Amino acid sequence: MVIPVEKFIIGLGNPGKKYIASRHNIGFMLMEEISEKYQLTFVSKNKLKSLYSEYYSNNNLYRLFMPTTYMNNSGEAIRAILDWYKLEPDQLIIIVDDLDIPMGRIRCREKGGSGGHNGLKSIIKQLGTENFLRIRIGIGKPPNLEKNKNLNTISHVLGNLSNEEKLILKKINAKIVDSLENLNTYNIEKFICELNSFKT
Repeated sequence: MVIPVEKFIIGLGNPGKKYIASRHNIGFMLMEEISEKYQLTFVSKNKLKSLYSEYYSNNNLYRLFMPTTYMNNSGEAIRAILDWYKLEPDQLIIIVDDLDIPMGRIRCREKGGSGGHNGLKSIIKQLGTENFLRIRIGIGKPPNLEKNKNLNTISHVLGNLSNEEKLILKKINAKIVDSLENLNTYNIEKFICELNSFKT
């Protein structure tokens, strides 16, 4: 009997209907895309501070998580997941939005700083390391308004995706899901290159 390889994939976002269609919830949207494809149901796991589901594909067991903490406290859920499954940080795959990447592009790295992303900041603080794989999905920068730049950024991040952006994200998510399902311990470099070179 072949033992399936476990993949731990965490999509970051904010819980609640208020944020369901916001750019900051792109990590959740990828989890929902997988859920629709495989007709999955997410269940609440209080001990993991997350909603959880799983599925099998290509001899991999994919464990999916959507933290029920708010984005700025994502590290609390990640810490709970690591402790429960006795994992090392480099066994995780974190999905996040990124202002500094144009809409329609993906950036994947095995380690690195937060880039100002509060969810990643929280994870790095809780884990005490930057060594975890993260897939950053571009949401682009907001229009440059000289007044209230910070407020403008917040409204962009927490604002809802436009119809055009939703179509672009659909293609992005399909690519990421396809790449994840072909990922194994021997082709991480190809996986990263494939995502980083993808264009919609």
